[in-house]
Amino acid sequence: MPRRSTRLTFAVLATGAGVFSMLQSLIAPALPTVQHALHTSQSTATWVMTAYLLSASIFTPILGRLGDLVGKKRTLVAVLVVLTLGCLLAALAPTIGVLIIARVVQGIGGALFPLSFGIIRDEFAPSRVSPSISNLSAVIAAGGGVGIVAAGPIVSALDYRWLFWIPVGIVAVTALIAFRYVPESPSRAEGRVNWLGAGLLSAWLVALLLPLSQAGNWGWTSARVIGLFVAAVVLFALWLLAEARSRHPLIDLRIMRLRAVWTTNAAGLLFGAGMYAIWSFLPGFAQTPRSAGYGFGASVTSAGLLMLPMLIAMFFSGVLSGRLEPVVGAKRLLVAGAALGAVACGFLAAWHDQQWQVATSAGIFGLGIGLAFASMANLIVRSVPPEQTGAASGMNANIRTIGGSIGAAVTSVLVTSRLQPSGLPYASGYTHGFALLAVLLLGASLAALMVPAHRRARHTTGNVVRAADTPAPAAARAEAEAAPVAGG
Repeated sequence: MPRRSTRLTFAVLATGAGVFSMLQSLIAPALPTVQHALHTSQSTATWVMTAYLLSASIFTPILGRLGDLVGKKRTLVAVLVVLTLGCLLAALAPTIGVLIIARVVQGIGGALFPLSFGIIRDEFAPSRVSPSISNLSAVIAAGGGVGIVAAGPIVSALDYRWLFWIPVGIVAVTALIAFRYVPESPSRAEGRVNWLGAGLLSAWLVALLLPLSQAGNWGWTSARVIGLFVAAVVLFALWLLAEARSRHPLIDLRIMRLRAVWTTNAAGLLFGAGMYAIWSFLPGFAQTPRSAGYGFGASVTSAGLLMLPMLIAMFFSGVLSGRLEPVVGAKRLLVAGAALGAVACGFLAAWHDQQWQVATSAGIFGLGIGLAFASMANLIVRSVPPEQTGAASGMNANIRTIGGSIGAAVTSVLVTSRLQPSGLPYASGYTHGFALLAVLLLGASLAALMVPAHRRARHTTGNVVRAADTPAPAAARAEAEAAPVAGG
C-alpha cells in the first residue's frame, strides 16, 4: 500500500516533469528575441537549443540509473534543485555564453522522466500504475505544446527572461514539497554506476547529436560533420563492448534486447522524428509571409495559438489512454497513436492552404502524441524489472530525442534545399518534408505492430478487476537472464 498521499506525489512528479518538458520548447519561438537582446549571431543562438538537447541526452539515462541505485526520491530532489538553479542562471544571464551554460544545467532535468516513472511503479497500487503513467505522459507531452503556445504571450507581455523566472518559483516549491512528502522508493538496484559506460554513452551521444543539430550551419559534407558521425559509430561500438563486459552495466543490454523493449524503442525513434520535426517547422510555416505563396504571416503568438488544438488533443488523449489501456492494450494504443500522426502529416502534405486545415491536422497529431507517449511509457516500465526502470525508461526518452534530432535535421534539408530569391523556402520543400514525416510515422506504426502481444494477466484490487497486456517484472527478468549477452 502507498505510504503517503499518491495524489500529492503525482502532483509533484507531474509539475516537475511538465515544467522540464515546457522548457524544452519554450525558448524556441523566442530565439530571435534572445539573439537581438544578447547581441549575438543566429548560429550562436541555436546553441541555446543544442546545449539543452545534448545535456538532457547525456544525463537522462545516467541519473535514471543513479536513481535506481541510490534512491529515486533522493535523486529526484537533487535534480529539481539543479533545475531551479539552471532556470535562475538563465533568467539572470548577461551574455549568450552564460545562457548556454544555464541551458546545460537545465538539461540535467531530463532525468525527471525516468525517475518519475520509477517512483510511480514503486509507490502506487498496482491498479493505479498504468493510469498514472498515462496521465504523467499526457502532462509531459502537453508540456512541450504549452511551451510553443505560451512563449509568444510571455515575451510580448513581459520579457524573454520571464520564460525562466516563472519556472524558478514553480520548480523551487516543487523541490521543497518533494523533499517533505514524496516517499523514498524501497526498490534499489545492486551494484554501482559504470563510469566507463557513462563516459562512452555521453561521448557517442554528443558525437551523433552535435552534427545533426549543427549540420545546417557547418554543411553536411564538412569534415566536422563527417568526422563526428564516424566517431559516433566507433564510440557506440566501444560502448556496446564495455557494457556487455561490465559486471554493473549502465544500461543492461539484455533488458534492451527484450522484444517488448527494442520494438517500443524502434517505434519511439521514428515517432520522435515526426513529433519534434512538426514542433520545429509547423510554427515557422505559419509565420511565413503570404508573399511567399504559402503561409499565413502569423506572429509568434498567433502561430502558437494555431498549435493549441494539438496541445488540447494530446493532453486529453493521454489521459484517456489510461482508461483505454486495460481494455485494448498498450500495443494497440501505440499503433493507433503513430497511425494518427501519419494521417496528420499526410493531410498537411496535401492540404495546408487554410489555417483551419493546419489546425485540424495539428489536433489529429495531438491525439496521436497523447496515445503514443502514454503507451510507450507503459510498455517500457512494465516490461523490465523494477531495478531497471530508471535506466530503461531514460533510454527510451533518449531514443525519442535522437529520433527528433534526425527528423528535424532531415526535414530541414528538404525544406531549405531550394530557396526563393527572398531567401524563403518554396512551398514544395514543406510539402516534401510533411510527406517524409508521414512515412516515418507510418514506420513507427509498423514497428509498434511488432511489439509482442503478451499474455493478459488479471490483477484484482478490491472489487476492481484489471487486465494487463504486458509481462510481469519477474517474467521480464527471467527473459532477460535467459538472453545471451553480446560479447559475453
